[in-house]
Amino acid sequence: MRRPILAALLSACASVAIADPATKEQLLKPPAGARHYTISSTAGKHGDLWSWAMPDGKIAYRMSMSLRGWVTENDEVYTPGPDGRATAIAIRGFTDQGDATEDFNVDSGGVAHWKTSVDSGSAPTADKRYSTYGGPFLASEQDINALVAAGDKGIDLLPSGHAGISIGQPVQIDGPQGPKTVKLAFVKGFGFSPSPVWLDSDNRYFGNAGVISVLPEGYEKDGPKLKDIQDAATAAMVRDLAHQFLAPANHTPTLVDNVLMFDSVAGRYVPGRAVLIADGKVAAVGAAGSIKAPAGATVIDGRGKTILPGLWDSHQHVGDDWNLLQNVATGMTNYRSPGSSIEDALSIYKRRAAGDLLAPDGKISVIVDRKDPLAAQGALTVSSEAETIAAVDKIKAAGLWGVKFYTSMNPAWIAPGAAEAHKLGLHVHGHIPAGMRPLDAVRAGYDEVTHINFIMMQAMPQDVVDKANTAARLEGPAKYGKDVDLDSPAMKAFYAELAKRKTIIDPTLTVWEPLMTSDGSTLSPEYSPFAEIAPPAVARGWKISGYPLFGGLTRDDFHKSFDKMVGLVDRLHKAGVRIVAGTDGYGLELVRELELYQQQAGLTNAEALQTATIVPARMVGMDDRTGSIAKGKTADVILVDGDVSKDLGNLRHVETVFLDGYRLDGKALREASGLNGMPK
Repeated sequence: MRRPILAALLSACASVAIADPATKEQLLKPPAGARHYTISSTAGKHGDLWSWAMPDGKIAYRMSMSLRGWVTENDEVYTPGPDGRATAIAIRGFTDQGDATEDFNVDSGGVAHWKTSVDSGSAPTADKRYSTYGGPFLASEQDINALVAAGDKGIDLLPSGHAGISIGQPVQIDGPQGPKTVKLAFVKGFGFSPSPVWLDSDNRYFGNAGVISVLPEGYEKDGPKLKDIQDAATAAMVRDLAHQFLAPANHTPTLVDNVLMFDSVAGRYVPGRAVLIADGKVAAVGAAGSIKAPAGATVIDGRGKTILPGLWDSHQHVGDDWNLLQNVATGMTNYRSPGSSIEDALSIYKRRAAGDLLAPDGKISVIVDRKDPLAAQGALTVSSEAETIAAVDKIKAAGLWGVKFYTSMNPAWIAPGAAEAHKLGLHVHGHIPAGMRPLDAVRAGYDEVTHINFIMMQAMPQDVVDKANTAARLEGPAKYGKDVDLDSPAMKAFYAELAKRKTIIDPTLTVWEPLMTSDGSTLSPEYSPFAEIAPPAVARGWKISGYPLFGGLTRDDFHKSFDKMVGLVDRLHKAGVRIVAGTDGYGLELVRELELYQQQAGLTNAEALQTATIVPARMVGMDDRTGSIAKGKTADVILVDGDVSKDLGNLRHVETVFLDGYRLDGKALREASGLNGMPK
């Protein structure tokens, strides 16, 4: 369930889909005087939300949003009963997950019935409240207001789950009618962690703030201030957990003996090893039984287990403290963020260094995009070559690692911007700007291309390339990808030049697999191992019906095009192009990314695992201290149950995480991050 916490909307990578224009005409039209909210970020306005009372007492909601050229259009009609709970809900429209149609009603016997594009069911309502699968984000106010009214007891949900809310102190902001009092509250039960929401002085829903904010018209400028306040409140909650896990008692020596070890440098598994961790470092590595445990050390019997370098996610947009904690819980000790705000990045670095934030260690780049309605949210936006260079200088001055150019950039500014970045020692990567093909960007100075769909742009028709800052960046590869000859002379020459230039590719196959292959009947393989241990509302939201079909294409066509994307990774790898594994998601998807590399893209088990260990460590220049298990290196190490050489899926079975040498219990980490048990 995503609506109450606006998870898809408020993330740094949120995206929604193009809807059939005919659908927009069929949706409700807000009347004059309708309550009006806007969807905005520091890059500008992205959409509108309206709400109004209908003559028959029903409440209508309408949402229209264009985010980086992707459009969502949907509406909702909410029929309240005497107690305010819905007796009927009707949602229409489309999202990037498919048809948004959803129907809910309560019959005369008090039995609730619901049907969405991914599920259906019925159950006695009793005192439970139906939690919608989708719908306009403003309609979340119905849930928020009900939680406030319920008080400490919270609310039982349909189809399942329980939610509650806690309300904090008032804050003064400035609005179009002058000062206004709002209150920060946190909702539990709809996500992995407490989710911030803002109430008015009467404890009614006011709005949401984040990378993208949903606020009443006229309050857009308050979004960053509200985000800072809620970020500080979240940091205080997570700080207590960090102090608990990063206690001196967890920094004593540890000997893991008689264990299978992954040698990421050699790309092989070595049985019967012993690894001693002390003083934050890998103190010794040797044959089983050859290392004596120091006095007071914890000794772990490694039989039946695998010890590995901690995992890297090379496409992890950081910023949410709870998500960083969950990343550690699932074995991620390092990351590369391809686009975070300077302020968020510096906050993470500072708090992590002080021991106030439990998070992987990583490198962060900042997005630079042209000032345009299609600009990336959270980007440094520029209007000229000079401003592009100034943005690069600003990133360097902040002490960050790289520059990520985006899809609306003027192609003429890429080469001078990249030259400035390289002069300053910064990494250059990103999406491919509209009008360019990936080889154009690489020749202009890209060190790396993010997302496999942009690699596919090399073979796309020109009209797709010219609109790559719109939904064409997915719809083009979805339509034409199945017909691309991956072994044509032109494509082989493309791979060879990428290899010669030492270009790195960050495929993020797990972004495209569910969108292109899901039909609503099953849960995507990236999430299915976590379905039984995640909050019910989260697990329900993972089940999607797939990107809406268009132009006479079938789901089988989409599947064939996805297979070609996977085939591209195979060809790139065989040509000697470096691959780094990234998710552009929670981070939970990382093991599935590796499974796709091994099972479908032709990499061996060890080669796939290298893309999430030593290869990204080398990419960011941290291989002298992480990415492999060797004497003297930082103890960023994980111990998992099972033989990873036989099944990469065992990477999900994290028993112990060593983070900067701290010995952290996997079970306790999972519980703290909202996962109730060991993944399958």
